[in-house]
Amino acid sequence: MDIFTRRSFLKSSAAASLALGLNAAAPDFLRRQLMAADPEGPTKVLFVFQRGGNDGINTVIPHGDTEYNTDNRPTLYIDSDDSIDLGNNFAGLHPMMAGMMDIFNHTDLNGVDGPGNLAVVHRVGYSGQSRSHFDSQQYWANGEPGEADKLHGIFNRQVERKLDPVANRLSAVGLSGSQIDALQGPIALPAIRDPSRYRFRGDATAVTKFIGSLPTNPGGGNGSGLLGLYGGPHDFPGKRYRPLVYDTGTALADSMRIVQEAVGQGEYVPKNGAVYPDNSFGEKLSTAAMLFSRTPVRILGVNIGGWDTHTRQGQIYGNHGNLVQRVAEGYQALYHDLQDQWENLVIVSMTEFGRTSKENGSQGTDHANACCMFIAGGHVKGGVYNCDSETWADGDMFSRSGRYLERVTDYRQVFAEILAHQFGNNQADTEFVIPSYAEGKTRAQENGTTDFDPLNLFA
Repeated sequence: MDIFTRRSFLKSSAAASLALGLNAAAPDFLRRQLMAADPEGPTKVLFVFQRGGNDGINTVIPHGDTEYNTDNRPTLYIDSDDSIDLGNNFAGLHPMMAGMMDIFNHTDLNGVDGPGNLAVVHRVGYSGQSRSHFDSQQYWANGEPGEADKLHGIFNRQVERKLDPVANRLSAVGLSGSQIDALQGPIALPAIRDPSRYRFRGDATAVTKFIGSLPTNPGGGNGSGLLGLYGGPHDFPGKRYRPLVYDTGTALADSMRIVQEAVGQGEYVPKNGAVYPDNSFGEKLSTAAMLFSRTPVRILGVNIGGWDTHTRQGQIYGNHGNLVQRVAEGYQALYHDLQDQWENLVIVSMTEFGRTSKENGSQGTDHANACCMFIAGGHVKGGVYNCDSETWADGDMFSRSGRYLERVTDYRQVFAEILAHQFGNNQADTEFVIPSYAEGKTRAQENGTTDFDPLNLFA
């Protein structure tokens, strides 16, 4: 990127905007989590979006429901002897997800020694579930079901509300060629495919001089280079979008400086024998670990596609098995690699919807309702949520319209608990970051549903 004048930089504003992801009384669980939100060291979140709609029923298998059988899933059915026992005499994990057990295992959960730091949360969704990929992905990203056109992600709001993006220009990053939906919004956040290429082209010394340094005081005149230019006095202050242009320039240059300092430390070697999956998803997670270890980043997001399994989904092996294996091995690698940060880290998966309880005629599954999430971290209270004999009645596989698995927990409640624990969100923060949270909770209470009942995910 050969840019050495403000004019040429401004001509590249569209590219810069893309790189930075731009778009034109507390409940009991919140009070409890506020006390846990300031541990030693900065708290962090890594979110994994499984794009396409994961088949939660073959991921966390409800063996205790007699409707899970070969009549309803003739080519997809996985016998309880083949699945991984989760210790509650009801649920089993897909057999290709053995890597998750390094985190899940605990004598109180399944009789096996381990940290017990994995929450397996089934039957997650939202009222008025859309079965459109685009719409539902936007609802999960923006925290506003029914508002597909609002391109303002919950993690962008979280940065704006709690993480001081001026003090930390690398507060959040999407590890993608274009910005991940949940990070989109007015705060300039980088989207980085390859950290080694997130830089201006040219001689390293010349580039460092070009980037320069920020003024001692915001708007001051003693900065240098690009940072001094965009962090200094603004020309034409009354011109429309001027603050946005200056903030974008500052954010881009400062985030590049931080990332290149991290890359300059040399090849990243995972710790504690951790092995990341040998694919693009594994590369993203290894990059996430490097950035968590070498930069002040607090929130990282990654995508993993391929979950739209309408045809030839596969039973144990095949497309779906390969996908869940990658996710499990990714969690496993992060757990071992980031032990020095484990007490401050949360890893959470999400997907736009689950899939039909009955197999279709193409040996696959179609768009449906509730799905499952995996939440891991040093303070996570491990176990199986919403998939046991007390919360799942026989036949609940078809509890929605006689075809789908109905939700019992709203995804906004899950994120509210995570953000309260990790960043100290109070009720006002939660309602800012997840705009429909209060309305959704009120409606759930009026309807007598459990959608917003606290799961108490953190110990």
